[in-house]
Amino acid sequence: MKKIIVFLFVVFFKVLTVNGSYVILNQDNDLVIEGSNIHEKRLIASITKVMTAYVVINNVSLDDLVTVGDEINEAHGSSIYLVKGEVLSVRDLLYGMMLRSGNDAAIVLSNYVGGSVSNFVDMMNQEVKNLKLKDTIFKNPTGLDDNQDGNISTAYDMAIITNNAMKNNIFKKIFKTKHYKCKSNLKAFDWYNKNKALSMYKHVSGGKTGYTKKAYRTLITTASKDNINLTIVTLNMGDDFNFHVNKYKKIFHEFNNYLILNKTNLEIDDKYFKKKNCSFYILNNYYYLSKRENIKNLHIEYIINDNTKPINNAVVGSAVIYNNKKPIHEEVIYLSCKERYRFL
Repeated sequence: MKKIIVFLFVVFFKVLTVNGSYVILNQDNDLVIEGSNIHEKRLIASITKVMTAYVVINNVSLDDLVTVGDEINEAHGSSIYLVKGEVLSVRDLLYGMMLRSGNDAAIVLSNYVGGSVSNFVDMMNQEVKNLKLKDTIFKNPTGLDDNQDGNISTAYDMAIITNNAMKNNIFKKIFKTKHYKCKSNLKAFDWYNKNKALSMYKHVSGGKTGYTKKAYRTLITTASKDNINLTIVTLNMGDDFNFHVNKYKKIFHEFNNYLILNKTNLEIDDKYFKKKNCSFYILNNYYYLSKRENIKNLHIEYIINDNTKPINNAVVGSAVIYNNKKPIHEEVIYLSCKERYRFL
């Protein structure tokens, strides 16, 4: 027999209308905190390079040495001024691509990792499929759109892509770097990050800028404070650095990250398993970002199967978190039983 135990505590978020598109995502669970036109398809310019960097990092060693070849003739626009025959590590090329938005670095890396730029773009789009995103298509690794349709995505999709990339420690380190020096076999490089938000607000933890005449300004940033981790994406928006910083300040001031499910202390009153000297646990704590006045909108349903044998670590049910009537998260519930019941 299954029991459903309901705990009533999800959140009403104010949506502001702006020119262009923006979204603020909780980095820990991909939930939307605030946004406007978040699923509207737009050109994304050089924030494309978040996906480019992610694919490179996951497919080759950063210590690999790369020799610039004829593919450099395909590069134009924003540049770190590579020349044919120049040798750099994958690591150095990544920093040049992310800090200075070097289209030449993106082309060289794509050709090296994919065997050709077109093959690398296929790898980028495979990652899109892996993330189950339906509104994004990459046509190049740079974000340029002058001689073609350009890369299309949404504020929401690019935030999901960024959140996924931020799970990689190598990416996180590059994403937050303000200044980087390196040398090739021909010259020395000294790069400062184009992302001004890194210097404007101490809690900003990374970002990537973008601009073309067709896409206008695009920007991704991340920030962390008091166990709150956020990602903001803006597309076709002016004054974007100030917009991002002001949004971070607002969210960090008004919101708290509430512990909704404690993995070692579930508030479930079940007499059957209590008599069997069993308690309940889950594998992960679950936090929910909310304003204090809105936390009451959360409710939890504990679904417990009394037919489960009282064996240690047995799956006994699930805890489902609802935002009003919409399920937003689920955790499997396990049994923790005393020794005499462990092998029944």
